[in-house]
Amino acid sequence: MLNPAYKLTLGNRIVDTTDEPRASILTELRVELDMDVPADRFLLVMGQVGSWRPQQEDETRIELGYADDGDLAQVMTGSVTAVQADLQTRRVIGHGGAVHLLRSFADTTYQAKKAGEIVRNLANQAGVDVARAEDGSHFPAYVVDGRRSFWHHLRDLAELCGMDLYVDAAGELVFERFVGGRTVHVFDYGRDILALESYFTAPRAARVEAWGESPTGAEGEEAWSWLTKDFSGSRGQAGTGEPTLLLERSALRTAQAAQSFVDALHIHMQRRRLSGRLQVLGNPAVKLGDALRVQQSPEDELNGTFQVRSVTHRITKSEGFVTTIGFRGI
Repeated sequence: MLNPAYKLTLGNRIVDTTDEPRASILTELRVELDMDVPADRFLLVMGQVGSWRPQQEDETRIELGYADDGDLAQVMTGSVTAVQADLQTRRVIGHGGAVHLLRSFADTTYQAKKAGEIVRNLANQAGVDVARAEDGSHFPAYVVDGRRSFWHHLRDLAELCGMDLYVDAAGELVFERFVGGRTVHVFDYGRDILALESYFTAPRAARVEAWGESPTGAEGEEAWSWLTKDFSGSRGQAGTGEPTLLLERSALRTAQAAQSFVDALHIHMQRRRLSGRLQVLGNPAVKLGDALRVQQSPEDELNGTFQVRSVTHRITKSEGFVTTIGFRGI
């Protein structure tokens, strides 16, 4: 029988249950990673024993695994943002590196930059390291205004370029297109899977059109600041049939950027037709940016490869170590 284990580093304190399972002072440990939520989250619930008292802003690193093999995998880094206590328990809540992007604001205009360059610059201003940032679309001009945080501007860039945006287990930013998963995890129905549920939804539209505001398609990139009456030169379209989803984005000043946007959005809508959740025995190797493959399911549409969109690891004294994976079609 496998014995769940963890190693917590909070501030200058380390708790490692790999060699001493009885060293555990937690009744619950939960790590929530999600591409569609701005900041990843962790929760530690501990009894009111001993003298250790985690404090706000304590830098945190969480590693999970099993004591039997002693091979723990880092699943998250972050810092403590809140501590709640009563007479019996102390709840420690923390968030990942995206918090720094959510707390950062500026008024900046970028000219003749690719999306990846803007991402790296904003991350650097917020003090967040970048693991990977693909170039994405070229923008003659892109405005970052102080009404919204860096994170929200980065989400816009990710949508415009068809990129995934998230913070990895090392606390570094990732801005890249999903092309099959950095690792593919295989789960067999009836052997590896504890629970499996799926959701089927109709796409918002069969065809997508996007419109920019400038005449750069006809007049050249130097005309990015002009307004136009003829949008045909900066229009992008993807898909066929009805209904049609019409979108206008002022940042799409070139036909190429508009076409990249609608291509990515059309793919995104098709992928969202099938999504679901998969629960397995604790598996810290599953990360955002990976893919999973389901085999031998009695539901044929669930046998295949899917993109990992969220991962929740949970260890409790009563239920052990369980990992829940949110996925969608690719």
